[in-house]
Amino acid sequence: MIQLQPQTLFLLPQGSLIPSPKPSKNPNPKTPKSLSNSLRPTLNSPNYPPLSHHPNTSDSGLLFREKVLYLETHLNVNSQKALQLNPDFRSCPISSLKSVENCLSSMGIERSAFGRILDMYPQLLTVDPHTHLYPIFDFLLNEVLIPFPDIRKSMIRCPRLLVCDVDDQLRPALKFLTELGFVGRSSITCQTTLLLVSSVEGTLLPKIQYLQSLGLSYEEVVNMVIRSPGLLTFSIKNNYKPKVEFLLKEMKKDIAELKRFPQYFSFSLEGKIKPRHRLLVEHGFSLPLREMLKVSDGEFNVRLIEMRLGSVEGSWL
Repeated sequence: MIQLQPQTLFLLPQGSLIPSPKPSKNPNPKTPKSLSNSLRPTLNSPNYPPLSHHPNTSDSGLLFREKVLYLETHLNVNSQKALQLNPDFRSCPISSLKSVENCLSSMGIERSAFGRILDMYPQLLTVDPHTHLYPIFDFLLNEVLIPFPDIRKSMIRCPRLLVCDVDDQLRPALKFLTELGFVGRSSITCQTTLLLVSSVEGTLLPKIQYLQSLGLSYEEVVNMVIRSPGLLTFSIKNNYKPKVEFLLKEMKKDIAELKRFPQYFSFSLEGKIKPRHRLLVEHGFSLPLREMLKVSDGEFNVRLIEMRLGSVEGSWL
């Protein structure tokens, strides 16, 4: 009997059962996309500059704190108020503040005055001086004819000039005032440039018309405001009307006295006009407006004593 010897089976890899692919007819086969990408130089290869692990970025928080510190310690401006009224201040560079400072300084304005001006109008902190500030100075120097040394006085007296538009506000006001009679010796000066910030239709003209409504002629009103330019800065509701009413009803005086002493409107009704009138009435005296108001408190009291002594001496005769 023939015994069969166990045979060892040799298993071929499964892949060997798959027919081999036919060689490509294209001698330059296209490289697969993924492979071509893998052949590209990486950012760390010699073909690219090395990556910086510490990018050169500015610390915006530090710059902002530096700007706030400069604003408060150097310019003496309230930074919270500036941020509230001028949000652009947050993003503007510190060079913007310095350019405004240099502009104001070039016009003779001292640093001690910067704080007051910029605190009142923080929108000035971010303006371009060449488009917003120098045109105003040019207008004052060459059209209003304010001498250069007096520009500083005009700004300190009325900082609002710096936020007014030349074409829309300042030039129309100058034209109105010139036609009204502010010419020659009565021309606009550093003491009266504040009139330029007033609206012609909304402020100046209504005050002229109100004074005319009291029975004064146009020529009389013009003469009054030329002699006392402050008349054009007073409120009709809060100044003119209560003082005219007191003049006519309590003091029993005539409107004609206003022509002789238009400065009457510049005195405090509660602080000076009423108290002095009351003292005169208590002693049975009366004085013209000029004599009653223009003197100091000491001079008024001396005059009152003299009048009382004179009345006593007269009663003895």
